[in-house]
Amino acid sequence: MENRGKVRSIVLTGLFAATAVLLSGIHIPVGPIKAFPFQHTVNIVAGVAVGPWYAALSALIAAIIRNSIGTGTPFAFPGGIPGGIVVGLVFRWVRKDWAAFTEPIGTGFIGVSLSVLILGPIMGKELAFYSLFFAFMVSSIPGTVIGYILLKALHKTKALKL
Repeated sequence: MENRGKVRSIVLTGLFAATAVLLSGIHIPVGPIKAFPFQHTVNIVAGVAVGPWYAALSALIAAIIRNSIGTGTPFAFPGGIPGGIVVGLVFRWVRKDWAAFTEPIGTGFIGVSLSVLILGPIMGKELAFYSLFFAFMVSSIPGTVIGYILLKALHKTKALKL
């Protein structure tokens, strides 16, 4: 029975990554990033459905593919991965749909901090925290609202069983 749960998590992780990549054409250019709200929507559903670590893996796979095909930027790594982890951890603790609203904490505070500390030196630029924070929130907030609505619908229709 335990293997069945792992297989389910792996399959869903791949589906979440594929969904994020398929929707990656829909983005908002904000400074050096491509604000991609659907990544945050996927982070929320993945964090709840498969947990924080598989959600992070899904975001990592999506970021690698998006960067490979030209629809992503290096900011997809620190911008996408922490959101799924935070949602997954909070949902494990509270078991409530409002855990979706913690995604901007992962993206905004953790993701922006990682971008400033890691990507800034790699890119040879000094990145301003507040500028990146604004750009990441342009992506995260709409994605969070969509993700919360989707999560409520999935729970109401019993399509997402936990």
